[in-house]
Amino acid sequence: MTTAGKKGLGILFILGAALCFALMNLFVNMAGDLPLFQKVFFRNGITVVVVGIMLCFQKQHFRIRSRACIPWHFLRSAIGLLGVILNFYAIDHIGSISDASILNKLSPFFAILFSVFLLREKPRIPEIIFVLIAFAGAMCVVNPRFDMAVIPAIAGFLSGACAGIAYTCVRILGTKGERGIMTVFCFAAFSTVVTLPVMIVTYEPMTGMQLLYLLLAGAAATGGQFCITAAYRQAPAKEIAVFDYMQVFFAAILGYFILDQIPELLSIVGYVIIIGAAVGQWAYHLVLARRREHAPAPSAEATAADMVPPSPAESPPDKHSE
Repeated sequence: MTTAGKKGLGILFILGAALCFALMNLFVNMAGDLPLFQKVFFRNGITVVVVGIMLCFQKQHFRIRSRACIPWHFLRSAIGLLGVILNFYAIDHIGSISDASILNKLSPFFAILFSVFLLREKPRIPEIIFVLIAFAGAMCVVNPRFDMAVIPAIAGFLSGACAGIAYTCVRILGTKGERGIMTVFCFAAFSTVVTLPVMIVTYEPMTGMQLLYLLLAGAAATGGQFCITAAYRQAPAKEIAVFDYMQVFFAAILGYFILDQIPELLSIVGYVIIIGAAVGQWAYHLVLARRREHAPAPSAEATAADMVPPSPAESPPDKHSE
């Protein structure tokens, strides 16, 4: 398949992931007034079963790449679970599932910030500007005010921060050679084990429809994981990641037609600002990538000169020798 064909397929997969996660938010909301950890358990329980079965048929089965990966698996799983809990709380208590979706989609911008501390990366000035613009848009969605109604919006904002840390950990695991499917399994297994005791203590009987909605939420989450993994196998994240923001559009459409939810005008302004920042960041990275591709290769003479070590007279003095 051509590069353009792979990119097109990648876009289709990431749009599928966006739709799956929008459906997950919808089904969690439609499950009604059930304990939070009961919803989180079903969201991860189905994933751990499906991915676990797939790992049984792989050559390496459940083997983690190395011991160095274990602390990062633990951090990714713990922070990721906290992010899911905060996201589900926001879905249940914010007036619009599209608001919850856009706040959770701040994760790429948080990932830039946390990569400074975890990966020692230095963001460029345009990246910092896009982060600030996105956070300004988030303030429109959160609509800060001094009452209890702002707590669900803050939870949604913090869920994006948790997702940003989790994605940074996933990058670190990738650099250590860990399989993506194993990262997904560890997160789902950790979340299932941790939430099971709390779910048992707080469990409330469900109607048949509530059980169906939670099963559909888990299936949609699993489908989203597979779609987004397939998308990034077809094309680099820098080229297609921006299409993941279609989740906000899908959530708004589903919320309007099924839940009769209409986002507030200030929230819509926030959507435009955040998505605009994401598009700007995406375009900026594409321009950088094209510049690198068209940059002239160093000449053979320059390469050879670079390989010759400098003579003692040309070498800079050791600052400790003075």
